[in-house]
Amino acid sequence: MSVLFNLNQVSKSYGDDTLFTDLTLDFKAKEQLGLIGMNGSGKSTLLKLIKGQIAPDEGQLIVQQKNHFVYLAQQDKFDPEKSIETILYDSLNEEPIDDKERHKRVNQALGKGKFEDTALLAKNLSGGWTKRLAITRALCMKPDLLLLDEPTNHLDITGILWLEKILQTASFSFIVISHDRTFLENVCANIMEIGKYYPQGYFKIPGQYIKFEREREKFLTAQQKKQASMASKMRREEEWLHQGAKARSTKAKFRIDQAEKLRTELLSLKNRNRQTVKMDIDFSATGRQTRKLLQVHNLKKGFPGQATPLFSNLTFELGPGFCLGVVGENGSGKSTLLSILKKNIEADEGTVKWAENLRISIFDQNRTQLNPEIPLREALNPAGGDSVNYKGRSVHVVTWAKRFLFMPDQLDMPIKRLSGGEKARIILANLMLEPCDILLLDEPTNDLDILSLEVLEQSIQEFPGAVIIVSHDRYLMDRVCHKILYLDPTAGAQFYKDFNQIMTRRKAIAETIKKSPQTSVPKKNTPREKSRFSYKDKYELEHIEQTILEGEALVEKLTQKIQAPEVIRDTALMTDICSQLERAESTVQELYARWEILEDKKADAKK
Repeated sequence: MSVLFNLNQVSKSYGDDTLFTDLTLDFKAKEQLGLIGMNGSGKSTLLKLIKGQIAPDEGQLIVQQKNHFVYLAQQDKFDPEKSIETILYDSLNEEPIDDKERHKRVNQALGKGKFEDTALLAKNLSGGWTKRLAITRALCMKPDLLLLDEPTNHLDITGILWLEKILQTASFSFIVISHDRTFLENVCANIMEIGKYYPQGYFKIPGQYIKFEREREKFLTAQQKKQASMASKMRREEEWLHQGAKARSTKAKFRIDQAEKLRTELLSLKNRNRQTVKMDIDFSATGRQTRKLLQVHNLKKGFPGQATPLFSNLTFELGPGFCLGVVGENGSGKSTLLSILKKNIEADEGTVKWAENLRISIFDQNRTQLNPEIPLREALNPAGGDSVNYKGRSVHVVTWAKRFLFMPDQLDMPIKRLSGGEKARIILANLMLEPCDILLLDEPTNDLDILSLEVLEQSIQEFPGAVIIVSHDRYLMDRVCHKILYLDPTAGAQFYKDFNQIMTRRKAIAETIKKSPQTSVPKKNTPREKSRFSYKDKYELEHIEQTILEGEALVEKLTQKIQAPEVIRDTALMTDICSQLERAESTVQELYARWEILEDKKADAKK
């Protein structure tokens, strides 16, 4: 299999911060790699380096010619006054293709992105649909290698499943940075973690995430045991060295050299093992024994203009040691429910009963409680002074900062210069200083690395009070939640044991809709633009029939190819061709649907 690129002894630093040193690896065509690592380990930098946006300090990147790399950044930037369709067309301005190919690509991308109104301006898109547009734009550019940096951020569960399906059937190679472990398990055939605790600077295995977890644990445990064994051997060698050599023989000289080599290896091993330090989270509870901390009965909430409420007849109660998860599509009412429980807004119907003097601590996904102008020192210690009061003990602010993986030289840095993960750690640190009965955690996993997520999971499980957590992190939710509330305005709010039950329910609803008689879906009464049938539409309509014929010819060719004896005997080849056939059939269906849309637009323009 051909190699797309090679990294040869690559090193990269920013000031005194060395991200990686002597990184050497090959990346092959058709590879599907999940890239993980601690915040600040250099994951995003590595993707930018592969794309050629930045240069290594040392070493070299060797890219095979004629390969097209596309980088999808964490932050999505669009001209707010441009429409979805225009943004996709603009993305192909530098591509060496003709107009026919441009129209074909844009329409295929619009079909994959499932945009209902292609004239919608970027400024009117939600965070989730903005991310979906960024992914669609990247697909429109037909990459040989797609580099995705935290693509699930801002996507709801439907968006994540949509992206999973795209990557599972992708004909291109990809490297994806993500902290969503279920997502990694479902889409990546290989996992690689970069970190200074590995001898090569990274640890990579062929296999999915759950297998990677096991192999990483075995490797790091073996590395710790090796340090203990080498330390014991070093003590014996030091005892021999301190006895003094009776004679400077060749044999004694050799042993002295070996002892020094052992000392160097042991120091290197200690430094690597020291890098595996994790954030230390331990939420404080008030210790109250009240059995019913929060009681919700027949809660209902909607907003003017909505045909159905966000939720209704919602009833549950929380007691100590119970964790309730809340999930749903963007706009399904998750934040609204939390606002009611926080007493920020009132429900339309029903009651919420809080235990007397109930203390609630809140993790706000928008991090509005952080002043961007104040230094880290002040943010970590709101009360001021050189020490924080934690569980009745005085802890120096430097020690407190290290507990959350901050270095002393960061304490005077303003909050606005910190990363999203670092800001999340500040909020978690502040929550630990406030004993409470209930933790309300609104998307706490955003921007946290996997090692921090593992610590967060454990701290939630050990918290004596109650927890309500809103998150699309299926891996974490299945581990910490006793029940999961799935908010679905179309089918009603329901409680489930785990995400697997939610997925089964979603599938059943989708099958029911598919089997039911097709009815026309009423369109929103939005004012039409004066010129709906543009020149681009006219050009596309004139050529779409030929494009469909070409698509159908490809379907026929692949169908015949599957029946060939050499394909039937080769399982891998059969799988690849079946995947191509599925994509080709889907493209033809999308083209027919697009044809109908164009004909309707043409007819409307004549009225």
